[in-house]
Amino acid sequence: MIVAGTVMTGCTSSNEKTTTNDTNVVAGTEVVPAIDKSNMDLGINPAEDFFRYANNNWLKNNPIPEEYTSYGAFTEIDQHNEQLIQAIIDEVSKDENAVQGSVAQKIRDFYNAGMDTVAINQRGYTELLPYFEMIDQLNDKAQLAELVGKLHADGFGGFFNAGGSTDPKNAEQVIMHVFQGGLSLPDRDDYLDENSKEMREKYVEHVYKMFQLVGVNEKDASAKANSILAFETQLAKNSLSRVERRDPDRTYNKRSMKQLQASTPLFQWDTYFKTIGAPAFDSLNVGMPDYIAALNGILRTTDLNTLKDYLKWKVLTGSASMLSDDLVAEDFNFYSNYLYGQEVQQPRWRRVLNATDGCLGEAIGQLYVEKHFPAEAKARMEALIGNLRVALGERIKVLDWMSDETKAKALHKLSCINVKVGYPNKWKDYSKYEVTPESYFQNVHNAIRFEHAIDMGKIGKPVDKEEWFMTPQTVNAYYSPDMNEIVFPAGILQPPFFNQNADDAVNYGGIGVVIGHEMTHGFDDQGCKYDEHGNLNNWWTEEDATKFAARTQQLVKLFDEYELRGNHINGQLTLGENIADLGGLNIAWDAYQMTDEAKANQSIDGFTPAQRFFISYGTIWRNNIRDKALERRIKEDVHSPAEARVNRTLGSMPHFYEAFEVTPENTMYIAPEERAAIW
Repeated sequence: MIVAGTVMTGCTSSNEKTTTNDTNVVAGTEVVPAIDKSNMDLGINPAEDFFRYANNNWLKNNPIPEEYTSYGAFTEIDQHNEQLIQAIIDEVSKDENAVQGSVAQKIRDFYNAGMDTVAINQRGYTELLPYFEMIDQLNDKAQLAELVGKLHADGFGGFFNAGGSTDPKNAEQVIMHVFQGGLSLPDRDDYLDENSKEMREKYVEHVYKMFQLVGVNEKDASAKANSILAFETQLAKNSLSRVERRDPDRTYNKRSMKQLQASTPLFQWDTYFKTIGAPAFDSLNVGMPDYIAALNGILRTTDLNTLKDYLKWKVLTGSASMLSDDLVAEDFNFYSNYLYGQEVQQPRWRRVLNATDGCLGEAIGQLYVEKHFPAEAKARMEALIGNLRVALGERIKVLDWMSDETKAKALHKLSCINVKVGYPNKWKDYSKYEVTPESYFQNVHNAIRFEHAIDMGKIGKPVDKEEWFMTPQTVNAYYSPDMNEIVFPAGILQPPFFNQNADDAVNYGGIGVVIGHEMTHGFDDQGCKYDEHGNLNNWWTEEDATKFAARTQQLVKLFDEYELRGNHINGQLTLGENIADLGGLNIAWDAYQMTDEAKANQSIDGFTPAQRFFISYGTIWRNNIRDKALERRIKEDVHSPAEARVNRTLGSMPHFYEAFEVTPENTMYIAPEERAAIW
């Protein structure tokens, strides 16, 4: 993944060389320079701080809007795509003659119901009362399984997470998975770190205020808030850390239903699975067996009223964004403003648009693709991916640390990577999803139930290889280890990532690196544990695995040492993405060298092709971020912050040193023996 997820798409192929002047590149109706010097700061030495050399004037001229926690290239494209999606929704929303049950009717009624703040404020929190009453009827812990099943099926969290997914050791089959869950703060360590004490105090205050807003008196609201924190802290103490959860070997623990039940005798799993609509099955994956076993003791020793308060809290906090303005505001104040530094709430239309897109994503995506994704863009993307695959194969062949035996298996896995570009071959059927013009809350939960039913219907069946896990309009991309596939939605095929009229250096440095990034995920520290079929299966020789691990630890060290505003990056947490960034750069560079343009080596607008390649790479990561958001990102995100993805990654690229004459006296310099070299 490239962002909070993955990468991008599109580019000119190696035999489609263009050398247009930077002032004449056109994308759609706007003139978009391949490299815009006005965004750069040519007064900064690129060997000292390349991130700001490539982006400093853009950073100065694009302060973070008050409704965002960060603002960068991804945000710009998101905003552009929002305009396109908004136009689609506006067009559909005006159609008063849309047939009941049609996609147009559902998009129209969902969006309009979300925008009807008068009706939403009149209802207040009344739509939560049936859930509160259901929870109040709990009078014995033996009834927990059925109650939790009903709440989970409606999209409310609590205690743990469960759902259907690929069997990691039989990638052709979907099985049930059970994982740790149930926390309301972003990270396990927020409950445990001494330096998070203020956050916990603010969290208790927030829970207290939210309960008051749904009619609980001050004394009871305070008691509930404190008991909920204490309960969730017990869950946190038994949870794996983010770094530990990255290891697929650790989170694959096949168990029979009898074994699962024996580990938690207080919780009736048969009842739970029946309630959520799961088909009968004999075995499942218990991602964190120690957590599930500990949960039994936590439930046994916790007062029944505390459990009821906790479940009410999960309903309340999980619904706040769909309810009246007072609840929306308090939810924003804690989770967005206090935790991440967002100054004001995003406008209503944007929040509802995103919710509509989230619940009817492929329906909107089908209209988006018809209007905004030309066939030639898909063809160019597929050609570019082919070039990158060749480049990675050539790099594997000459690795000096890998044996011929492992190389053969790596090349075979590479050849088996499936590629999806633009949009699915078959679209999701929304006919069973009911949308009403009356209730925004009901529409969202109908969508959750609809998706939940689809999820349960997969269990025990073969994996659907045609399924996409991002919509076409998403500005992102991903690699799926258990599918061994790379997926590039149409939404990312825009400058600065892909500019179909730009020179090859710019496109290879942008979308080319993104493609290489996703390919490398198949060979990062966790992706490399999956074979060509997507099975969790060790295909390495022991010696090669040892050498690989040593090289990855050099990358861990380099990022551990990188400091941003007093925050050190967690090199182990971000290792997979850092491997993919470095691999993507190397692969895209090699693929670019195969082009006629690279061989001609002609400068454009004062920059050599090599310089343009690296400037393009720096440009795609331009990003301003608030201090709180940066602190949270370093703690939670498997991706390194943008500045480090540029400066630290380029420090291990020998070609970068040549392009910008980096010497040992420069800040960007890393001694050759300390650089990371993996793929």
